[in-house]
Amino acid sequence: MYRQIMIPVDLDHIDRLEKALKTGADLAKLYAAPVCYVGVSGNTPSAVAHNPSEFTAKLQAFGEAQAQKYGLSSISTASYISHDPAVDLDKTLLKAAKACGADLVVMASHVPGLAEHLFASNAGYFASYSEASVLVVR
Repeated sequence: MYRQIMIPVDLDHIDRLEKALKTGADLAKLYAAPVCYVGVSGNTPSAVAHNPSEFTAKLQAFGEAQAQKYGLSSISTASYISHDPAVDLDKTLLKAAKACGADLVVMASHVPGLAEHLFASNAGYFASYSEASVLVVR
């Protein structure tokens, strides 16, 4: 049913993604679909990586660890570098979904609060504008 699954990851908050990561892996095994783990980072040093090439290497290592953990046979990773990831995240993820040919995106969300009444969440924006099916895991 699904041919390509994309799972956006924030390497700085892996502990909050476990449910979405497991859900994406379970669906990938069920449909024998490859998974593309996508990460977005800035050009400047951060808590995750000092530079874009280090970020790319860490994302690749993360994807390989997920493949081993969940027994996935086909994974890839795609890192996107942005001048301002907080501002560009939604559009970058939409671009990534098209680039990897995702027909299902499994992404983590958070418990909505006051901010979501004033501003759209990343998952909400993505689901509104994506051509792929989107499963938001809370």
